[in-house]
Amino acid sequence: MKTHTRIAYIIAAILPVALFASSSTDGKIEDAAKASYNYRTVLAGEVSVKCSDGAVTLTGTVQDKDDRALAEDTVNNLPGVVSVDNQIVVRSDVPEHSDEWIAIKVRSTLLVKANVSATSTKVAVKDGLVTLTGTASSTAQKDLTEAYVKDIDNVKAVNNDIVVEVPATGSPTVGEDIDDASITSEVKFALLSHRSTSALSTKVITENSVVNISGVASSDAEKDLVTKLAQDSRGVKSVVNVMTVKS
Repeated sequence: MKTHTRIAYIIAAILPVALFASSSTDGKIEDAAKASYNYRTVLAGEVSVKCSDGAVTLTGTVQDKDDRALAEDTVNNLPGVVSVDNQIVVRSDVPEHSDEWIAIKVRSTLLVKANVSATSTKVAVKDGLVTLTGTASSTAQKDLTEAYVKDIDNVKAVNNDIVVEVPATGSPTVGEDIDDASITSEVKFALLSHRSTSALSTKVITENSVVNISGVASSDAEKDLVTKLAQDSRGVKSVVNVMTVKS
């Protein structure tokens, strides 16, 4: 058998296996994105994911540009993703910085922050005044919810009417495991949203809910702030911060 004929046979034998492997990987990427905490909960299934040879295309409609960025960054953190074509459309009837916009921001914030509950917190906004009602499992959770809301742009004041209902002794606490890709995206988003951190100089990697942070901080205070912001993200078990502080 001539050499070129042998090569043709080998290629013909390998090609179906390669195509199957590629298709299998694409399917895993799509499934991982759809199953991620950010896609299921924060984006509420509004974004569609299609993958071909590791190239992901995102489509759908969201109400805020931050949600569009969150969708892209979450997928970028998944193993096997080569590129992301973000075709998500930002379309909202809610004017930016309006009361309705603030209410949406409050919900999104509570969904990605640790030790608070978006489902048990009700939000009403009037002329920038946010009124919180619902329940919290402790005074610390009630106070933390208020603190997170106060950090949102255009919130003028917070009226915290959340009622503390301490769970009965021995009652199980309901938790949810959050995937590493969602945690990484949430931490990056927190750093980008905070004016006192150099997010572009920070690298974030999450493994088994442990966040590893590297890069360059302008001061010890900034390094400490980065650690705190990461710890405040939902699903984070611990933070390892090895950032270098500029001398």
